[in-house]
Amino acid sequence: MMKTPVGLVTVTLTVAILLAASLLIVTGTQGEDRAHPMRIMTPAAR
Repeated sequence: MMKTPVGLVTVTLTVAILLAASLLIVTGTQGEDRAHPMRIMTPAAR
């Protein structure tokens, strides 16, 4: 294991990014309804 400050920050940031990405994926798929999929609303689509 890396004991230098740079190594610790690198490992911490990597873990934080992976955790945030997995939480975004989980919460993004929780609320989806098959009958009404989420759409990105752009001004052209209105």
